[in-house]
Amino acid sequence: MTIQTQTKFPNRFDIVGSFLRPDRLKQANADFSAHKISKDDLLQVQHEEIKRIVDKQVALGLKDVTDGEFNRSWWHLDFLAGLKGAHFFEPDHGFIFNGQETRKGGIEITEKVTFNPDHPFFDGFKYLQSIVPDGITPKQTIPSPSVLFPNEDAEIYDKYYNHDFEAFLADEITAYQNTVQRFYDLGCRYLQLDDTSWGMWASFSDKVINPDLKPLCEAAVKAINAIVDNKPDDLTITMHVCRGNYDSNWAGAGAYDPVADYLAQLHIDGYFLEYDDERSGGFEPLAKIAANGRNQRIVLGLVTTKKPDLEAPELLKKRIALASQYVPLASLCLSPQCGFASTEEGNHLTEDDQWAKLKLVIDTAKSVWPE
Repeated sequence: MTIQTQTKFPNRFDIVGSFLRPDRLKQANADFSAHKISKDDLLQVQHEEIKRIVDKQVALGLKDVTDGEFNRSWWHLDFLAGLKGAHFFEPDHGFIFNGQETRKGGIEITEKVTFNPDHPFFDGFKYLQSIVPDGITPKQTIPSPSVLFPNEDAEIYDKYYNHDFEAFLADEITAYQNTVQRFYDLGCRYLQLDDTSWGMWASFSDKVINPDLKPLCEAAVKAINAIVDNKPDDLTITMHVCRGNYDSNWAGAGAYDPVADYLAQLHIDGYFLEYDDERSGGFEPLAKIAANGRNQRIVLGLVTTKKPDLEAPELLKKRIALASQYVPLASLCLSPQCGFASTEEGNHLTEDDQWAKLKLVIDTAKSVWPE
């Protein structure tokens, strides 16, 4: 197919990435784990279901589409485990999301972290690209480099670098740079970094960043900028700041104020920021991003993916107007607050609810930005 590019991402109406896994796909995953079907059988189901949701996204009018993350179980662990030197394991406990324990999963770094030319996500992108019609852009999502920072609370364990964080960071940056370049060589022109660190660091702070977290914030800025500064000019890289999205529950709460100064230093092309409820605070921190002179787009995640109730269009327009007091309206966009299924469990919505949410995003954005 012909690679289609646009001069500006994110789009006025955009998506974060993941979609609810259909029962057929969940069953195929379970059957594969139980050795009842082959890898090829599972891949066939994945491809058929990805094709179905891509067609649905296009029919709704989206200009960029994802594979729904149907070829992974976790939004982050599957990618991280695909890097050389990092391995998936099951810890004793899951993560705690607002009092709820998640499924168990973590990463052990047991060797030098390096680029994997055979990372399974590359084949996934090639398939997505092959089924996307001309004029529509395939969007690839991967976890941000900060998600792999050794952190026992996040079940990321360093068993190789012996706490030499600078050596780890240098290797991770190189691995990510090579990975991003490989996606580009395959035709990717729109890539999103999903990052839970900023949301959690904000949760652990009050007004200003907790001093103990400053080195991590600085390292995250260094890593992200090193990756973005190394990218080809016609590759757009955005970042979604997430506060946790598991089984309709959340992990972090707190305004963006403590991390706004760091976010404003990033060289990315756009931000996807969660603003679906009071946990995210006000729009005031957006002014720091708007003042950095980089003309980055900010996507307001005003439509929740955690429950089926539809937001009132007039309320969404009112909140966009409030945000435009701090960021020019021309620099704003609209999206759901997160994906609909950051893990294969998914949130407490139906597929019909999911598509209704997206239609609300599209219709509202078109009425605000009738371009």
